[in-house]
Amino acid sequence: MTTRILLVRHGATELSAEDRFAGSTDVPLGAEGRLQVELLARRLASESFTAAYGSPLKRALETATAVARPHGLAVTVLDDLREIDHGRWEGLRHDEAEAMYPQEYAAWQHDPFDFAPTGGEAGKAVLERAVRAFQQIVNAHPGESVFVASHKATIRLVIAHVLGFDPRGYRDRLEQMPACLNIIEIGPDGLGRLTLLNDISHYAHEQRAIAVHHG
Repeated sequence: MTTRILLVRHGATELSAEDRFAGSTDVPLGAEGRLQVELLARRLASESFTAAYGSPLKRALETATAVARPHGLAVTVLDDLREIDHGRWEGLRHDEAEAMYPQEYAAWQHDPFDFAPTGGEAGKAVLERAVRAFQQIVNAHPGESVFVASHKATIRLVIAHVLGFDPRGYRDRLEQMPACLNIIEIGPDGLGRLTLLNDISHYAHEQRAIAVHHG
């Protein structure tokens, strides 16, 4: 039986808006992120899913809770869904990390799958635990639809794995906007199929309206 996973990145935070590394930093949703998640919850209110899972980090747990609430579901927290840990880069902007740790940054840009900044995680470690979490979910919900809230790098690595391309390209070849919706179907043979990617249609109109208003 095929398990259908509604896989969502959390809404925007203050740090994501500033292009800062915030993998293991436990920040809540910002005002914009809460609006994005509210609109996502409305979109998915008519969807049928039997369980909701989320990362333990506040921004993902807030996202999962908001979406699960109209369905009367509690959120099951899985630590393996958490975001990649950027070690000593946490809280820095990309340009700051590049200026302070140029050799590390260059190595990470070249191969983010195998390389990790000091004190952080490599992409391959994140993928290993994320696949473990997905397997746990699929095993618990054969033939069902399930909601999962996670993070940008974690989701991109999972999708790269599902699509079967070199995971070293996960940062360059896949986009994940805040509160975007992806849908992955995992069949009884364990093979995954991506049927929706990075969909923000639930709030794209509002973003355009805000941009026009502030333009």
